[in-house]
Amino acid sequence: MAEHAVGSRRREMRRMREEFEARLSVVRDQENKLKERHAHGVPTRKKRRFDSDDEGSTADEDQYVLDDYDVSKDGKTPANGQNPFYSMETTKLMEDLGMLQQKRDDNSLDVSEDLKIYFCSRTHSQLSQFVRELQRVSLPPGMPPEPAMSAEVSEPLKHLTLGSRKNLCINPKVSKLGGLTAINERCMELQQTSAAVEHKCPFLPGKDNEDSVLDFRDHTLAKIRDIEEMTEVGKRLGICPYYASRTVIDSAEMVTLPYPLLLQKSAREALGISLRGHVIIIDEAHNLMNAIEGIHSTQISEVQLNRARDSLLVYLQKFRNRLKGSNRVYVTQVVRVIDSLLLFVTRLLLTNTTGGTIDADKLLSGKGVDQVDLVKLVRYISESKLARKVEGYASHVAQLQKTPARNTKEMQSEHDVPTLTHIQTFLMTLMNPSKEGRFFWSRESDTCILRYMLLDPAVHFQDIVQDAQAVILAGGTMSPMDDYRHQLFPYLPSLVTFSCGHLIPPSNLLIRTVASDQAGPLDFSYKSRSSAMIMRIGQALLDLAPLVHGGLVVFLPSYSSLEQVASCWRKEALLTKLEGTKQVFWDGRTEPAEGTFKAYSQAVSANRKGAILLSVIGGKLSEGINFSDDLGRCVVVVGLPFPNLETPEWKAKMQYLEDKARARGEPAGAASKEHAENVCMRAVNQAVGRVIRHKDDWAGIVLIDQRYAQKRIRQKLPGWIRESFPTESPSHLRGVIEDAKRFFEGKTRL
Repeated sequence: MAEHAVGSRRREMRRMREEFEARLSVVRDQENKLKERHAHGVPTRKKRRFDSDDEGSTADEDQYVLDDYDVSKDGKTPANGQNPFYSMETTKLMEDLGMLQQKRDDNSLDVSEDLKIYFCSRTHSQLSQFVRELQRVSLPPGMPPEPAMSAEVSEPLKHLTLGSRKNLCINPKVSKLGGLTAINERCMELQQTSAAVEHKCPFLPGKDNEDSVLDFRDHTLAKIRDIEEMTEVGKRLGICPYYASRTVIDSAEMVTLPYPLLLQKSAREALGISLRGHVIIIDEAHNLMNAIEGIHSTQISEVQLNRARDSLLVYLQKFRNRLKGSNRVYVTQVVRVIDSLLLFVTRLLLTNTTGGTIDADKLLSGKGVDQVDLVKLVRYISESKLARKVEGYASHVAQLQKTPARNTKEMQSEHDVPTLTHIQTFLMTLMNPSKEGRFFWSRESDTCILRYMLLDPAVHFQDIVQDAQAVILAGGTMSPMDDYRHQLFPYLPSLVTFSCGHLIPPSNLLIRTVASDQAGPLDFSYKSRSSAMIMRIGQALLDLAPLVHGGLVVFLPSYSSLEQVASCWRKEALLTKLEGTKQVFWDGRTEPAEGTFKAYSQAVSANRKGAILLSVIGGKLSEGINFSDDLGRCVVVVGLPFPNLETPEWKAKMQYLEDKARARGEPAGAASKEHAENVCMRAVNQAVGRVIRHKDDWAGIVLIDQRYAQKRIRQKLPGWIRESFPTESPSHLRGVIEDAKRFFEGKTRL
């Protein structure tokens, strides 16, 4: 009976899957016919016509009045069991004390029966590369075929690409705004119930266009599409791909999405993504810890605090008599909290210091602020849409008075984010346990900046690990791995790691360190970076450049060191000699990377001698750029890009790591030193990996600095590079030049 029940269930699932596949097959045929018609010049559906944008019309002031707020919701945990206004540790503590409702049992959660793979990477361009690879793969059916069927039957992968409104919005009135936050805010405004029907977004999914939503799902899953093709499907069907894509998640077998949509719990909940029992693959994982820390760190300025206070007072003056009890109480509390922050900032600016750390309790030491429940206040700001109402009314008043609501430069830098949204985000960090992060302040251009920096990325990644069936971190330059063990997964007893060799044979790679020249040791550390040392580095490049037929890419530790090198070489005429061997290109702080790389690529292609590109480790041209084949026949790394360990932020990070290490029983000083070296060498590994991009590629890697000869530093290079180090290799410039000459002459003759 048990076997019969299982068999019946399997047959039913197979029948439903076959019906779904048949519907997708019809969609694929329709798309192929559409392509044929387009190829023969047959016009497709006419584009929707839009009326002129009437955003500048005067809005009714009633839309800025706050709706009645249900104060009975205060203190209640959302239905999913996780309070979004507390960190995981704070939520657990308050549950143990009976201050919050308990989470629902895991068995009561909706868990999709079909296993999904969520593939996450840093940018949409990297995801698009992965999607192109998926399009080349033929996969077996999602369910085992019947015994009578051929074992070679394949089934197209049901794939979905998720993105932000900026990538998927098809409303020209909204997408033209450009900035992500401006698009988000405008999209939300068009969905408000108070907005007139003619002003609402015509592409928004609803009851009147459910058929279009189902069509969008079928067209999306009919073939593997990247983000641009998703947008085209939405335009063709007249349905918003950003919102319609949420209905596709349950039916998809693989979902690709950028970092923020996976790493932010609020983003996952907004999209309806459940990771329970699924597989998570995170590509480019050497960026993972920095991404988590960046997402959960924030800052606010004195200018923003003053603007928010002024806007609130104007708002209160207009609508005080129309705000009922709870609204009036909470808006007054927001003003009181801002006053407390401004009082603290004023005291800081009276001191002679330029920055430092802050105790969180001192930020809210103003009169009566200790009686404010921050959790309730932050929830109120979010649920009442206070930020959007106040900002909208301020812009409305400024428009009536024919005065700009904001300074243009400030508007561009903040992408039209409501000022109160910044304050709401900052207040949320005040509820985090003190050991998770630190607060800092700095004096910048006669104003004060308050910052919160997350120190412990593990607490914000743990819920992903606990929910998923498996989490895979993948990357070409993840070594050294110690930081992942200690900082990202300290709660796991062990990690399974796998490191493979490179596709290229060892003979296709020359790796050497230059520790000295005829004048002695070469040391490009910050303290030893004299004009004489810079000239010796330039002379080493002069000796190496004529040997390289193709592109020579040189990475320096920072933009300041790059500018120092350029100034010294120009002054001593060494740059003229270097330009005599190859055309030289520089990566600047403000110059767009695309233009520099394009000019360099054209010079390499046009000139047999190649070209030289001087860039910065961790800069615009050290990640995401492929120096394949002649674009990068040799990469030179000058010095080690150690961070400035004297900044308050780095001191706080080092102290945090030392505290963690002492708790593990490790000796003092070792953990912070190890972390600094790991950060440095991961950046180096990312830079040198730019020149080997396929199995037939070949290149030379030259590391100029005596510290690269240290075993401790060399062990932090990727395994495929370490394996290419000969047992006995010269570290003097003369011997390295001789080895490089033999290597490049041998490759050029092939």
